[in-house]
Amino acid sequence: MVVPKTFKFNNGKEIPSIGLGTFNSPPGQVTQAVKDAIDAGYRHIDCAWYYGNEAEVGQAIETKIKEGVVKREDLFITSKLWCNYHEKEKVVPMIKDSLKNLKLEYVDLYLIHWPFGFKEEAGPWPNEGNPESYSDADITETWEGMEEAQELGLAKSIGVSNFNKAQVEKILNACKIKPVCNQVEVNPNFNNKKLIEYCKENDIIVAGYCPLGRVDSYGKPRIPKPTIFDPKVAEIGKKYNKTPAQVVLNYLITTLGIVVLPKSVTKSRIIENFDIFDFQLDKEDTDYIDSTNINVRVCLAAYFGNHKDYPFHDEY
Repeated sequence: MVVPKTFKFNNGKEIPSIGLGTFNSPPGQVTQAVKDAIDAGYRHIDCAWYYGNEAEVGQAIETKIKEGVVKREDLFITSKLWCNYHEKEKVVPMIKDSLKNLKLEYVDLYLIHWPFGFKEEAGPWPNEGNPESYSDADITETWEGMEEAQELGLAKSIGVSNFNKAQVEKILNACKIKPVCNQVEVNPNFNNKKLIEYCKENDIIVAGYCPLGRVDSYGKPRIPKPTIFDPKVAEIGKKYNKTPAQVVLNYLITTLGIVVLPKSVTKSRIIENFDIFDFQLDKEDTDYIDSTNINVRVCLAAYFGNHKDYPFHDEY
């Protein structure tokens, strides 16, 4: 299967199949990373208020538009609502804050970052597991605020992130505007196939973060060996004259049918990660990568496991 350049949302709009992740990209480096990505052909940048670097991302976007490299309508920009602002009336002010930082009039996709909410005064990462920090706001109330953001034209499309099947279902049963996307962890070690299948059945695109695993955390407790370090995957790469990372990203887009969001601030890697549209993996190769699934997440947010809306107690 040829790697698709875009996937179509249930509202008819399209999302590029690969985007640049910006989580943990230092403010001093992320501006250049976004410029390099746009120069390399990326048109999809994945951001979030919580990342604390949207102003720097906005500088890069503004520069590339002024240079004439891209127009605003060529770009697909995602941002996310953080957990302290799940009350309906807080959603629109928060997307406006992100838009101000990004120097944009709208984002192409706005997501609820996590299903669990915190009280605003608790701070962005409250004392681990302290129920007094938790908000009572229901995700359906938050979704009403998201719908308002879209109706006001501040977001072209809206969706969720880190939601399990039951939580997606809850939104589907209550919504006026259907979510177009669920952004969740997906990589060969944790292929999340059951949730992907459920989302596909409901015409919801899955975007996968940590698509290459958590390379910078490998060696720490509970972090599995990323598949890009698998000698067999390296062999597969040689067969196509591609790197292990290119093999994995191609597999995720074509075999699992998801959007991928690799994060890097290194120009050569940014370019490498985008160079995945010119080869097709054989079935024996995709079968091997399928077999590397060990169902282990690298992003658990386990500190909030006692929250009523913690998503990862369910199977998927």
